[in-house]
Amino acid sequence: MPIKQVLSTGKVPVKIFTNDIESEAEKQLQALSTLPFIFKHVAAMPDVHCGIGATIGSVIPTRGAIIPAAVGVDIGCGMSAVQLSLTAKDLPDNLSGIRAQIEQTVPVGFDMHQAPVAAFNKMGEQLDVLLQKHPALIKMKKNFHDDWRLQMGTLGGGNHFIELCLDENQNVWIMLHSGSRGVGNIIGRYFIGLAKRDMEKWFIHLPNTDLAYFPQGTEHFDDYWQAVIWAQEYALINRQEMMRLILETLSAVDLPPFDLIGEAISCHHNYVALENHYKSNVFLTRKGAISARTGEWGIIPGSMGTKSYIVQGKGNPDSFCSCSHGAGRRMGRKEAQRRFNIQDMIKQTEGVECRKDDGVIDEIPAAYKPIDEVMENQNDLVDIVHTLKQVVCIKG
Repeated sequence: MPIKQVLSTGKVPVKIFTNDIESEAEKQLQALSTLPFIFKHVAAMPDVHCGIGATIGSVIPTRGAIIPAAVGVDIGCGMSAVQLSLTAKDLPDNLSGIRAQIEQTVPVGFDMHQAPVAAFNKMGEQLDVLLQKHPALIKMKKNFHDDWRLQMGTLGGGNHFIELCLDENQNVWIMLHSGSRGVGNIIGRYFIGLAKRDMEKWFIHLPNTDLAYFPQGTEHFDDYWQAVIWAQEYALINRQEMMRLILETLSAVDLPPFDLIGEAISCHHNYVALENHYKSNVFLTRKGAISARTGEWGIIPGSMGTKSYIVQGKGNPDSFCSCSHGAGRRMGRKEAQRRFNIQDMIKQTEGVECRKDDGVIDEIPAAYKPIDEVMENQNDLVDIVHTLKQVVCIKG
């Protein structure tokens, strides 16, 4: 479907690819569109919903400035997926053992590795340069230097997950969702605070303090750009390390020998990049959106009880060659915990080997928008190549 709504009250229009949008999200988008450095228009994906600072599911092109809160605190959060040569008949009837083995290998929640699982020479050197200029980052977390190394190759909590899925031909896929872990959170929070203080110092009044920005050419802009690129690389390597550990685990359990089919698909969905759109170089922030250039592979997950999709982009300029990053929340976590119980979770995740307890009710499928509607609303943005359904889901 084409663009559903256009908001025209700001400096630039807001093009929205759904009618399913809450009033608070509209207000956030309108406030964003009043900023003087927004380029061309703002795009809102079909999974759009209210966020902190900027609307989740928004694509924000800027010239001469970056908004740290629009990138957020889970810098570089994204997806990775790979198809295996295994099929459904190769999997055991009881998948609890496989789930337990993966949970033992890949730390989840607040857990981390006992020793680093990756080499950090270059990343450590780059981080040291940043820390020399901003030593306050170290004070924001106990054991800062140890934790960023030990959290590499770990899942985290919230909506992060590891899944074994079956596609429309019953082929087995591994799919996972995670980001830059604690160090990315620290970097995000630190620079968001710094941007707010800069706005106060320069007497810049904004419709929302979370829209505080760094003008290009300033010291803090350059430092943030260095930090955000570092955190995005950390997030990418984190997913690669998790995928490596999962593949090693599956190779050691009672499964037939297997190979990978094609290359792993990987995409950020909370990040900023320098891109060219409408013949102009812009800083493009995707806050809960993925790149969907013509032919580009992407991953759009549903919830822990619904379908997910492997897609290829169509390069739609109205979305700045972007699409949704998932189903998008329909209700907040506290609201989901208030409205649903364990029996609801058991029913909505029937057939999936996963946690079914109080600790994951905030991730219940009904808390998310229907993924089929989201996909219908973006058939101008992507083509569906594979449809996946999870049989194992691991949450932090």
